[in-house]
Amino acid sequence: MTVSATGNSSDSIPSLTQAAALEAVLFDVDGTLCDSDPIHYYAFRELLPETGFNGGVPITEEFYVQNFAGKHNDDVAAILFPDDIERGLKFCEDKEAMFRRLLTIFLYTILQLLTLCPPLGIVQFPPVLDVLLVGKYRLAKEQLKAVDGLYKLRKWIEDRGLRRVAVTNAPKPNAELMISLLGLSDFFEAVILGSDCTRAKPFPDPYLKALEILQVSKDHSIIFEDSFSGITAGVAAGMPVVGLTTRNPENLLMQAKPALLIKNYEDPKLWAALEEFDKRAGRSTDTAFANK
Repeated sequence: MTVSATGNSSDSIPSLTQAAALEAVLFDVDGTLCDSDPIHYYAFRELLPETGFNGGVPITEEFYVQNFAGKHNDDVAAILFPDDIERGLKFCEDKEAMFRRLLTIFLYTILQLLTLCPPLGIVQFPPVLDVLLVGKYRLAKEQLKAVDGLYKLRKWIEDRGLRRVAVTNAPKPNAELMISLLGLSDFFEAVILGSDCTRAKPFPDPYLKALEILQVSKDHSIIFEDSFSGITAGVAAGMPVVGLTTRNPENLLMQAKPALLIKNYEDPKLWAALEEFDKRAGRSTDTAFANK
């Protein structure tokens, strides 16, 4: 049974926990680990008018979500300029470069500030950061943050010794930069790119490749995704998919048939399902931990 992000949690557990003993957790990157779609949208909005696309009128966020979010650049290029794929690919390269610049400037600024501020264990952004990150650079500071509850879920996964891989349509430099900024470089055993496969998402190939690398069955794995394209890929690979309503409309994601939709990793429905996994494995979930 599939439920919405606001649905009854007890109805969602049988679908999500159809997996046998859980052995692996596969994550998308953009929008699943962090809400980076606004940065991508900003880059599209800034650069596309220069190409004359849409008569030079900036695209809306709704248009971005419906046509570009979660898709591989080959597919984006075909949508933008179906009669000139090379032009479309060149645009995508420029857009990805702008995305990386935003994140790099953000990281550089943080490192500079950390040389002025005493270690706090957790990075806290002093008010001066808002002065330094003006205009488009402030966008990175505001949007590149982990989805709520991600690090709690990370601990749950690590405590149980589960395998984990990142699976993304993003270019390698972008994926590695985001994972690094989030402090997850040592968490993932591998990063599978859409370009590593014959077909990128929405085809199942990237997720099937992840299973091949891990030597784990689809019957022992679950996926976390945030886009229609990604959920479609995971379902086609034969695994239950947890969809996050980070940015994309719930009604759109439901069409891809996720096992469960959640708002973020703090969602009680997710922890009810994880508790069920623990029960089946003969392990009790720390209720206090799940409710932190």
